[in-house]
Amino acid sequence: MTFLSLDTVSKRFGDVTAVDQVSFAVDRGQVVGFLGPNGAGKSTTMRLITQYYEPDTGTITLDGTPLAEAGRAAKRRIGYLPENNPLYPDMLVCDYLTFIADLRELDGSARDRAIDEAVTATSVETVFYRPIGELSKGFRQRVGLAQAILHRPDLLVLDEPTEGLDPNQRVEIRRLIAALGRDRTVMLSTHVLSEVQHMCSRLLVISRGKIVADGPVDRLMQQAEGTVEIAVELAGTGGGATAADALTKLPGVRRVSPSSEAADGRVALTITADRATDLRPEIFGLAKARGWTLYELHQEAGSLEELFHQLTS
Repeated sequence: MTFLSLDTVSKRFGDVTAVDQVSFAVDRGQVVGFLGPNGAGKSTTMRLITQYYEPDTGTITLDGTPLAEAGRAAKRRIGYLPENNPLYPDMLVCDYLTFIADLRELDGSARDRAIDEAVTATSVETVFYRPIGELSKGFRQRVGLAQAILHRPDLLVLDEPTEGLDPNQRVEIRRLIAALGRDRTVMLSTHVLSEVQHMCSRLLVISRGKIVADGPVDRLMQQAEGTVEIAVELAGTGGGATAADALTKLPGVRRVSPSSEAADGRVALTITADRATDLRPEIFGLAKARGWTLYELHQEAGSLEELFHQLTS
């Protein structure tokens, strides 16, 4: 059942169209990854959904009611963690969450219950009486998530929730988001592809303000697996550009990306090609014909990173 929908939504800032005729629908209970390069329109779209911005054109609907009509009632159903997680470093965690509860018009026993539930869900009990400024980035993100779920929202909107975290903190926050998504709809933005595979069942890709892909993560992974990536290291080519130009002309090659060029003349390149074409004999033959020395030839299946590059470049 559709819970959130955007219908031909656009947002301009001066001469720049940040979001361009975007349409998609999210079902209740889905965890959706919103993926795109920096500046693609992810944060603007999320600010439109959370009513920080109003669309110039189009309609955003929450549970069947347009946001423009629902007003504050819709805001009470949405929890939002912005990209920069605006916290007050001098406040104690307990005071900050009480402050947020007051802003959410929770009081008395309802406020205490909501704080207890949010603290337990995000595992910030051990830092509850500490100043926010003394916390690690991982715990600050947990506090940000606690404020986002404090009022028990139906929709949780998370903008780059793992940005700036170390690998261990990323794992912890991923687990937390997965747990939070068991009983609510979650939409999270990221430019880290591995996050999508770990946390989301569905993927939206935005580029230059437009949705360029939408579907289950496993289906898009199958699409990515339609290509292969071949790493080659060569010498005697006369330079990476010369080698790339020659390799690009081989059958089935989609792109050749120079990776490095050493002082001794060795060049490393990555070839992206159709999976149906076995390029290795062609590469051997080209190297022999050109008098190149082939030091490395390694083939791997296409990746989500490669698909992302194809969709957004």
